[in-house]
Amino acid sequence: MPSRKLTGSLAAGVVVIAVAIGAYAIAHSDSSNSTSGAAGSSPSSAASSGPGAGGGGSNARSGPAAGGSSGTVDSVSTSSFTITTAAGQKVAVNEASATTYQDGTSSALASAITTGEPVLVLGTASGTTITATQVIVHPTGGVGSAASSAAAGVIPFQQGAPSTAKQAGQVPANYTEGSGTIVSGTTASTATEAALAAYPGGVVDRVVRLSNGEYEVHYIGVNWPHHIFVNQDFTVVGAF
Repeated sequence: MPSRKLTGSLAAGVVVIAVAIGAYAIAHSDSSNSTSGAAGSSPSSAASSGPGAGGGGSNARSGPAAGGSSGTVDSVSTSSFTITTAAGQKVAVNEASATTYQDGTSSALASAITTGEPVLVLGTASGTTITATQVIVHPTGGVGSAASSAAAGVIPFQQGAPSTAKQAGQVPANYTEGSGTIVSGTTASTATEAALAAYPGGVVDRVVRLSNGEYEVHYIGVNWPHHIFVNQDFTVVGAF
């Protein structure tokens, strides 16, 4: 009888040890997964900064959206080219089979894009890279020069420099950064052109329709401005 009790006690001890080991393994696994998840979320915050974001970084809503830029052609390859804006920002432009070209107000071929020529690029912007839907060489009204950019108060991008806190014109009442609905097509292109004409030198990476019907044109690649406001008649009314 004593041997049976001893055997039973040993068996019970083995079960207790097995359960304890299993509980530890589960807890350790959960802890590892939790730590892994936290680490995996960190890149999203880092992604909103960088040279293309201007001094203050891009808004969290930034991503490929309708926008554009203007400047002087630096180099040309088979299906892409680069430009430098009036504020000195470098922009890479990718061409596609659907890209259309104009020279002034007339239709043109891709060969119209040559080094040293002023261009206006409209398309899908992702940071300071634009996939062009339309390229206009010698755009009507010209492209803002460094002098006109400075006259407009545009502050070129400088690594590590904070965003300039100033306001020009009128900012819609109750405006909140990140509010509104991203737009595309002709609406986005027209608002982008208006913003680039008023404040040459940056890159438009999205256009947002606000609740009052006006548009916020989000600007990167410069230290100021980052937000340009265009009314329903596509006239620039303010910036900050």
